[in-house]
Amino acid sequence: MSEVVMSLYIGPVAPVPVSKAVINAFVSCEVQSKTEGPSGFQLVFEIDNNSPLHTIFMLASNNPIPLVRTVITVEMHGKQSVLMDGVITQHNVSPASAPGVSRMTVTGSDLTHVLSYLDFSFMRFPAMPDFARINLVLAKYAFLGLVPKVIPSVLIDVPVPTDRIPTQQGTDLAYIQSLADRVGYVFYTETTDTVGVSVAYWGPDVRIGKVQKPLNDDLDANRNVTSLSGSYDAQEAYIPLITIQNPQTKMPLTIPVPDFNPLNPPLGLIRPITLKTKNIYETAKYSPVQAAMIGMAKAAQSAVRVLKMTGSLDVLAYGSLLMARRLVYVRGSSPAFNGIHYVESVTTTFKEGELKQDFQLSRDGLLSTVNRVSA
Repeated sequence: MSEVVMSLYIGPVAPVPVSKAVINAFVSCEVQSKTEGPSGFQLVFEIDNNSPLHTIFMLASNNPIPLVRTVITVEMHGKQSVLMDGVITQHNVSPASAPGVSRMTVTGSDLTHVLSYLDFSFMRFPAMPDFARINLVLAKYAFLGLVPKVIPSVLIDVPVPTDRIPTQQGTDLAYIQSLADRVGYVFYTETTDTVGVSVAYWGPDVRIGKVQKPLNDDLDANRNVTSLSGSYDAQEAYIPLITIQNPQTKMPLTIPVPDFNPLNPPLGLIRPITLKTKNIYETAKYSPVQAAMIGMAKAAQSAVRVLKMTGSLDVLAYGSLLMARRLVYVRGSSPAFNGIHYVESVTTTFKEGELKQDFQLSRDGLLSTVNRVSA
């Protein structure tokens, strides 16, 4: 059986390996990586009531601007994977099973949480397209090892200073997400193979690339999942209709926006027939370019993943960690569910003698688009 080693790095701004006292107090760890909302983690320790660790973690969670970094890594087969790079946000203490010992639960979020600390509504961005504004906003987080990866949108709208000057509203996180929503983009932070270095991605929702090793269900000795189930629901899908006003005639024009995206190709052979439409009237007050941006955003949001699968993974039998925001093969399920899926979320649980992952997959249709699944 392959040995699995978890490492923990904690420190103000720059994470460092934890002390032996923290290692001895460790009980369990849970890391959740997901596409919707920020990812998070939870660490559980059993600490002597007189231990100074109580004060350290309390100060970390109660600081008005907590920058106590936490990096969690797992090493398997000689390869180290960074599961989480985030900050501590909360700590709770409860009685443990033994007298004189407390169970401390430390909760945290990924680095996107840091972007929500301060309100920068006073910022102005004259003559700057959206991607330039994003780069400028993210530049101030370089001290956290946060590397911007910003993809310019297809429809670039450069504001003329004599007409308007873009102004930030709210925190950096709220502003970045609002700009992403307008052009149908996503924003998230993602770990790298280097401890203390993460990527801040602002760009299209890309669902192409290398496919992870197959998840094997009913394949006898080759089975590597402990459970796997699927469902299909096409009731929430709709086609957005945007309204554009002709600048000369002032006549409104309604245009359907398809959800097809070359960076997000169909993964299911039989996609749902969508008869439902939804009018997006607020686009009429914008220029045609701005209206098209909003329409693309709504179309991306309407591309509902009608086929969903959930399950649990035997990590040691799988041979590596399943990663969120990646593609993965499914084998040994029913023909309707086999094939390539997108990993929406992964929850990794680690404690002494146990490493498991619960996952959620999604796809936009039934039946596989590939004839053979590589082993």
